[in-house]
Amino acid sequence: MKKVTALGLVAGVVFALTGCTDSDATPSDQASGELRRVRVAALPITETAALWGGIKAGVFAKHGLRVEVLPAQGGAQAIPALINGDIDFAIGQPFGAFRADLQDLGVVILGNYASSYRDGDDINAVVASAKSGITKPAQLAGRKVAVNSLGAAGDVTIMAAVEKDGGDPSSIKFVEVAFPDVPAQLAAGNIDAAWVPEPFVTQLRSRGDAFVVAPYQAVVPGLATLTVMGATKLKESDPALVKDFSAAMKETLGWAQDPANEVPVRQAIKDNLELPDPVAESVRLPAFGWELDRKSMEALATLAGKYRVLDRQPNFDRLIQQQ
Repeated sequence: MKKVTALGLVAGVVFALTGCTDSDATPSDQASGELRRVRVAALPITETAALWGGIKAGVFAKHGLRVEVLPAQGGAQAIPALINGDIDFAIGQPFGAFRADLQDLGVVILGNYASSYRDGDDINAVVASAKSGITKPAQLAGRKVAVNSLGAAGDVTIMAAVEKDGGDPSSIKFVEVAFPDVPAQLAAGNIDAAWVPEPFVTQLRSRGDAFVVAPYQAVVPGLATLTVMGATKLKESDPALVKDFSAAMKETLGWAQDPANEVPVRQAIKDNLELPDPVAESVRLPAFGWELDRKSMEALATLAGKYRVLDRQPNFDRLIQQQ
């Protein structure tokens, strides 16, 4: 089966500090009882609306925190900054944490953030260019398919979906393309298909590209799409901060999942992604929630072993530190 080279977890990561999302509160000194500044890495996708919306709604301020959101391409790319203390927390795919645990780098998963749906329209999918002729998973075999991070949940679940449909998963040519770059790369013919979340699924389908498969749903329904990660050293040196942030995230995700708050959640998408109103108002939102489904994460890691993306299983007792 296809083996994907691991991303270098010790490489430096550069975050764009301009245009960061922040709460309206001013910087402060924790000792004075004012808000404490917290830096959180997150992807610039619709799922992050829960975090943006929670900040604007004052949930974090209620817990004594002033949050600065820094854009990242994926969970794996945020890991070095997390380990080095350049950021306090990261929201991303669990694979970055899986790999960090295998190297005993001191990264823990504090809670869930968003999950795919067990049935119905899912919030991520493989979409193929109209000219590729691809309409089903087996046809991805031998084709060039983009994911935002190589060796993570995207390509693992795509391989499983292709094999389930009778195709050869080892022949897929995976390439790494940031989500915002996918539409142009598909249009140019540089890739045949791409795994993307919202709002890109809606955007691509609306221009005529073809839905192929929702791989999470086809393989591990309800799988966590994003988790909240922290560093062991921060958990040990400042447990109060980790506790406060975890409590604020739990409340924020509950707030975002409440249908009564759909309008401010979608407004956060408009404010931070600058999408046309019709797109922002129609994209599928994920299932937000703090409680982790450990069994589904173990199933994902097992698939990663099957396809030789991971050479062994993470130590889930050490890795998952649900707050």
